[in-house]
Amino acid sequence: MAKSKDPKSGATTVIEHEKQEVARANATGKQPVVFVHGLWLLPSSWDRWAKVFEDAGYTALTPGWPDDPETVEEAKAKPEVFAHKTIGEVADHFEEIIGELDKKPAIIGHSFGGLVAQILAGRGLAAVTVAIDPAPFRGVLPLPISELKSMFPVLRNPSNRNRAIPLTFDQFRFSFANAVNEEEAKELYEKFAVPASGKTVFQAGTANLNPWTEAKVKDNPKRGPLLIIDGEKDNTVPWAVANASFKKQKHNKAVTEIVKMPDRGHALTIDSGWREVADTSLAFVQRFVRP
Repeated sequence: MAKSKDPKSGATTVIEHEKQEVARANATGKQPVVFVHGLWLLPSSWDRWAKVFEDAGYTALTPGWPDDPETVEEAKAKPEVFAHKTIGEVADHFEEIIGELDKKPAIIGHSFGGLVAQILAGRGLAAVTVAIDPAPFRGVLPLPISELKSMFPVLRNPSNRNRAIPLTFDQFRFSFANAVNEEEAKELYEKFAVPASGKTVFQAGTANLNPWTEAKVKDNPKRGPLLIIDGEKDNTVPWAVANASFKKQKHNKAVTEIVKMPDRGHALTIDSGWREVADTSLAFVQRFVRP
C-alpha cells in the first residue's frame, strides 16, 4: 500500500507508540481493529472499546491524529497542536499505519473518525467498517438546524479555520451530551473534551460546494461491509444526515447496513451506555472477520 508522508518535511507522521501498536498487531497474527477518534476527543476515548475487542480475540490499535497529545491535560495546555489539521492529512496518516499491517484491518470510527473510516474503506483499506455518528461527506445533502448549531462555535468566525477550537461546557452539552443527565455531562466534559481543528469543520461544511474537497468518499467495489450507527437524539450528526450517508453508501455492492440507537446522543461511544454500541459494532465485525 502507498504510504503518506508529512508534506512539509517528507518524513513519516507515525510516532513510536503507533509503530509499537503495529508491530504488536503483526506479531500476534490476530485480526487487527483500528479505531479512529473524531473531533474534540483523543485516542484514549477508545480505551474501553479496545479492551472489549481484545477480550474477543482481536488486536486493537488506537492511533491518534497527527500531533495528538497523549493526555487531555496536555491537550488543554497546548491547544495549538490541533490547528491546521485537514481531513486528508488525517486519512493519509491512518493509511500509512494500515499500510504497515500484515492483515487488512477492521476500521471503527466516530464522528469525523467515522468519515475518515469511510474514506479509508473507499480506498480499499478496510476488511469491514463501522462508522458511528459519521460526519457527512460530499453528496450528503441534509443540513438540520441542530447540526448547524453544533458546528456554530467553529463556523461563526472564518478565522477559526486556522485555529484550534475548544467547546464550552454548554456547547459540549448540546453537541455531545444532550442525551445524558447534567452530572454525567460534566464528567464527560472534564474527562474527554479537548480542542479541535477548525479546518476540518470548514472542509465538511463546504464539501458540497467544492468538487476538490477532501471530505469525499470513493465508491470502491472493494470497500467491504459497512455499518453506520447513529444516535436517535444526536444533535451533531442527526439521523437525517446518517441516513443520507447510508443511502449514498447503499449503492455499493458490498453489505451496507444502518442502526439507530434509541435515546442516544453524539457521546454514545464514551457515555455510560457505550458498551451497547461497542457490542453492536463487535457483532458486525465478527460477521465478516474472525479474530
